[in-house]
Amino acid sequence: MGMTITEKILARAAGKTSVQAGELVNANVDMIMCHDVTTPPAISMLKEKGIDKVFDPEKIVVTPDHFQPAKDIKSAELHKRLDSWAKEKKLPYYYKLGRAGVCHALLPEQGHIRPGEVIVGGDSHTCTYGAFGAFSTGIGSTDLAAAIATGVLWFKVPTSMKFTLNGSFGKGVYSKDVILEVIRRIGTDGALYRAMEFVGPALKEMTMEARMTITNMAIEAGGKNGVIGFDETTKAYLDGRLKGKTDYTVFESDADAEYVHEDTIDCSALEPMVAFPNLPSNGKTIGECAGEAMDQCYIGSCTNGRIEDLRIAAGIIKGNEVAIRTIVVPATPEIWKQAIDEGLAEIFYDAGCVVSAPTCGACLGGFMGILAEGEKCVSTTNRNFVGRMGHPKSGVYLASPATAAASAVEGKLADPRNYL
Repeated sequence: MGMTITEKILARAAGKTSVQAGELVNANVDMIMCHDVTTPPAISMLKEKGIDKVFDPEKIVVTPDHFQPAKDIKSAELHKRLDSWAKEKKLPYYYKLGRAGVCHALLPEQGHIRPGEVIVGGDSHTCTYGAFGAFSTGIGSTDLAAAIATGVLWFKVPTSMKFTLNGSFGKGVYSKDVILEVIRRIGTDGALYRAMEFVGPALKEMTMEARMTITNMAIEAGGKNGVIGFDETTKAYLDGRLKGKTDYTVFESDADAEYVHEDTIDCSALEPMVAFPNLPSNGKTIGECAGEAMDQCYIGSCTNGRIEDLRIAAGIIKGNEVAIRTIVVPATPEIWKQAIDEGLAEIFYDAGCVVSAPTCGACLGGFMGILAEGEKCVSTTNRNFVGRMGHPKSGVYLASPATAAASAVEGKLADPRNYL
């Protein structure tokens, strides 16, 4: 029996010729992502155990993002602890305020993600990096501490699911609509501790930014990781970008690899999607829900805060004035600067939007757009659980940047195809 990409990567990291789904392996970690929420507890654990080392400073990337700039005393203390630790350990890849950005946009942009590697981070959406043909997954602070100190973690090799994406994207349909449709089909636990592998000709139409949107939300179906194979689009993104070592190993799934579930999505038949509160699986087509009044629009996050997303949103908003409170959050300083250089920030300003510095902000109910009781927000983020962006009686409606922008202009859920 052949192996999937996920199995091959874990076999390589465990020093084995092959592994099987369900097998427990000790795997060498190639890259660790650290941010301001889960890393300080990990640092404290290490200090309590008298462990005063990191396994390899070159394999750790640090950035504050969830509460940066600090929103209150508690978040300032988290930043102080993270800052002191990164300086003490002389970590070369520490992106502090002014260069800090939303972690899952920052690491690929800055060249820290390579195909074929095992990547972990103290954040559930670390599965984003699987878009590069890597095994990437989120871990808690305890495992994060162990990884920082030893560079090794144990994993149960996940079973794999295959999603074949056929057809071409119609007007107003984007990769966010694809993953919302997938999650609608299988539910928020449909991929529980499974690898979600995406294949098919529709991927050729997707940029790396679009692909990262898909793998970013694998966790919203319960997935252990999301993965997309390496191709010329991947190579073009990586060329001239990688920091540290520039070589990498590409793995492909064998023709006889085993999948516990397979599904096919005809992207040509998809419509813009909106996931209603309070689950990412509660998806409806825009034709089913257009007209529902909104109070806020949020365009940003590790899912859809990249320059491509801002261009899409600006293309719809240009020449219009937003009808509701609209917050635009570029995911990294480079994206922020690009938005200014390309005139996108001016478009948002002219339309009456708020443009923020890079931060996770309101996505997790942190700051920069918290919702009051009864308020509804159409958002390009990835999670819409009860109270996710504020009051437990508020509502978050997940959508693509295009759908969110059209809704901002009309003050209600709106079809982006009317603006394209």
